[in-house]
Amino acid sequence: MHILPGHDHEHSEHGAHPPHLKHSHAHEEDIPGTVNLRALEGDDTGYGQGLFPVPADDPNDPLQWPNYKKTMILIICSAYSFLGNSSLLGPSVYIGIYAESFGISPATASGLISYPNLAYGFGSLVLVPAYLKFGRRPVMLFSIIAFAAGLIGASQCNSYGSLMAARIVHAFGSGVCEALPVQLVNDIFFLHERGQRLGYYTVCLCLGATGPLYAGYMLAGGYSWRLFFYVEFAFACVLFILAFFFVEETWYKRDEMKARLGAASESSNDNEKAVDAELREVSSAPPPRKSFITTLKPWGVYDREAPSFMTALRSFSYFFVPSVFWVVATYGIYIGLGALAFNYTFPIKIVAPPYNWSQTNSGLIAVGNAVGYILAVPFTTSSDRLAAYLTKKNNGIREAEMRLGVLLPALLIGPAGLIVYGYTAGQDLHWFGYFAGVAMVNWSAYFYFTFSLAYAVDSYTVNLSEMLIAMNLGKQAISFGMGFKLLDWILETGYINVIAGIFCGVLAANDLALLVFMAFGKRIRIATSKTWLARMHKRTHVTGESH
Repeated sequence: MHILPGHDHEHSEHGAHPPHLKHSHAHEEDIPGTVNLRALEGDDTGYGQGLFPVPADDPNDPLQWPNYKKTMILIICSAYSFLGNSSLLGPSVYIGIYAESFGISPATASGLISYPNLAYGFGSLVLVPAYLKFGRRPVMLFSIIAFAAGLIGASQCNSYGSLMAARIVHAFGSGVCEALPVQLVNDIFFLHERGQRLGYYTVCLCLGATGPLYAGYMLAGGYSWRLFFYVEFAFACVLFILAFFFVEETWYKRDEMKARLGAASESSNDNEKAVDAELREVSSAPPPRKSFITTLKPWGVYDREAPSFMTALRSFSYFFVPSVFWVVATYGIYIGLGALAFNYTFPIKIVAPPYNWSQTNSGLIAVGNAVGYILAVPFTTSSDRLAAYLTKKNNGIREAEMRLGVLLPALLIGPAGLIVYGYTAGQDLHWFGYFAGVAMVNWSAYFYFTFSLAYAVDSYTVNLSEMLIAMNLGKQAISFGMGFKLLDWILETGYINVIAGIFCGVLAANDLALLVFMAFGKRIRIATSKTWLARMHKRTHVTGESH
């Protein structure tokens, strides 16, 4: 099929049958994270540049799916992230109630948040290798079932031990909701779309931190803490139905299909202009699109060669990849601050003098969370647009670092927000200071969550699933460490010293790493690509995991 030069692919989704298949000659250079996006005649483009990854001439390639299908999958995954995170954090407003009901201290009751938070991260250690072996679809469906079972179990508990067990089950099951959306974005969207799509997912994930708000107002309506779990369970059931009908298996052996069809996408720069028409004539015809009924199979694929244990074990090696470690630290620190520190301290401060708010309003800090994230939404496409602009100026060569400039304002605003919050709490200043501080930190968190993650995905293109395991484990461990005994520590040391001092210093140091990657990121990628670690990752490359 002949396509006009520079024809943006977004305008070709709903053409006549057979469906339009997108073509591109983009390719990754020798350095991971450096991509040649120069468009040749007949290529589909995005932002005027070639599409990458290069799709196979197969309507079953997830990159070839129509936009409405991709968007529906993204919506479902984002909703799962919201539910998983909100169910994890929502009960933080019940710490005082749990302490009274079960005859335990508030510090012990806070373990009902901290330990499930840890399980939330470790769930990916089991479920990510599982979706490599059995496919994304069945693991997602199974994880939602475990999530729902844990929620309904939690609603029936009458002791600290049983509630902890149920909380760990639903947190462990939903833990994959942070790895899976990133994997699916990588499976179904092109490079120039990833920042925006990861941004939408991040917004939903972060808005899950508003869970305490809903949990608090359920108490205000005269209901017990159990209602929160009933409501989450109901939404989990709806989510399962939507996922069953709309989330098709995205695991796809693109390289094998290209080889079979005789595609020209892997050709070198010297002959890429000549091979396209020639090879299309001799290639075999693409297979027909799967029927809707076929896509509903609850099982996916089975890869005998996918090494589940070694996948989990090798994931720890990604802590030595600089861009990945930065993402781990970024998520861990921001979650430890926003999801745990703020949610632990605000309910205690706001119900005491001089504020004397009611217990039912103690979850209102979630408004500050939401305001921060919502104010960041207009910037969702900013990194994709900046990278496209800089790629054009660089003669069509895309560097992974080109998206990072949008993080510069967030570098300052996040630490400043911690100073505002810490001094408000330490000196009992006006309650607006709590909301302003939280909104500032979360506005910054949105940028760092979304675009540091997109940068890591762009920079290191081997075995994304193992990278995601490392990210999930690391960030949950760091956030757990920051939340563990936090209340005792603050009471001993003071809000200003801990939040405006120590936490602010840690966050500022992490944020300043941005300047290192902007200045030396390419050199770091080159150096990393020459290590034994990179060679080991290439040797153990899993089919369907390339970018």
